[in-house]
Amino acid sequence: MKYSEARQGRVFVIRLEDGEIVHEKLEQFVKDHAIERASFFAVGGADKGSLLVVGPEEGRSNPVIPMTHELYDVHEITGTGTIFPDNKGNPILHAHFACGREESTVTGCIRNGVKVWQVMEVILIELLDNTATRQYDPRTGFKLLIP
Repeated sequence: MKYSEARQGRVFVIRLEDGEIVHEKLEQFVKDHAIERASFFAVGGADKGSLLVVGPEEGRSNPVIPMTHELYDVHEITGTGTIFPDNKGNPILHAHFACGREESTVTGCIRNGVKVWQVMEVILIELLDNTATRQYDPRTGFKLLIP
């Protein structure tokens, strides 16, 4: 385990609008508000055609080949994530959403594009006094959190 401490900064209440792409809007929001690191949680709706990464094709393969799932219709969502800068200072969001419709639910990473259906509410918490970054790991192909 690796870790670092952070202090809570500003808290933002955000409403994303119909058709917006979640990770794009939140990464732009943190740039616009000079936020380097944050955590967040969200509730709302994801539109038909939203894409989730739902796991690797094979659990221990190298390179990792992601599987994607496209939402076939509107889904209710709840999710959580973090935002940390990469080695160039660009904010990189990592979030997982559980997306449900009727009696089925799919959970996955939203990095391929989850589109808001009507409205999504986000509470974003700025993290201060911390130097954690996301660094590219050639073994996995991921930008891993380095606390």
